[in-house]
Formats: sequence, C-alpha cells, structure tokens
Amino acid sequence: QVRLAQFGGGLVHVGGSLRLSCTASGDIFRINAMGWFRQAPGKDRELVVRVSTGAGGGSEYAEAVKGRFTISRDNAGNTIYLQMNSLKPEDTGVYYCYFNGQGPGSIGLWENWGQGTQVTVSS
Repeated sequence: QVRLAQFGGGLVHVGGSLRLSCTASGDIFRINAMGWFRQAPGKDRELVVRVSTGAGGGSEYAEAVKGRFTISRDNAGNTIYLQMNSLKPEDTGVYYCYFNGQGPGSIGLWENWGQGTQVTVSS
C-alpha cells in the first residue's frame, strides 16, 4: 500500500506565498507520474500541474498558475513540493497531491491521492 502525506497550506493575503509538500511511503518501487490538483468551493477538482518521470516526460501547468506556481521533487525522500507565489483569491481551495507508479514484485500499478490541504487567499 502506498500512502501520501501532505503538509502546508493555510491562510495568506493576496500576493503572498505558500509552499505545500507531499511525501509518498510504502510499496512504491517506482513512481511514474505525480502532480497537484485543487478543488475550489462548488467546483470540480482541476489540474494544477503534473509531471511524468518516464523518458521524454515533462511538466504540464494549468494556464491559471503558469509563471506563479512551481513543482519540484526530492527524489531521495519521495517528496514533491508546490511553491505558490503571487497568490490570488481565485487560488483558494483544497489542494491534493497525486502519485501513480509500479509496485514491487508482482504488485501491479498503483495510484493514490493525498488527504488534501486548505489554501485560503484573502483579498
């Protein structure tokens, strides 16, 4: 079983910054893709950024966050981060990390979501 634990979030004023982190643990073996999603009040969950770790893989940012948010990875700790700068009220929502990959031995593909963390940007 793969588990994801999120940290960060909170309340910040317009123009401020926050940093989220997410660490995967368990029967990981290999991570194939990872990213961040968010869900604003009354709306569906939407992509913030996702990254493929395979050959030729790259990152894909939502237009709404491009130039303001940055994803990074700590390979040794199976941890990803989301640095959020120049925050706007429309960035408010619950943020979720996401991983998928291959388990060890005969264990097949897995995927999991973090528990979610609230980000609130006040005007």
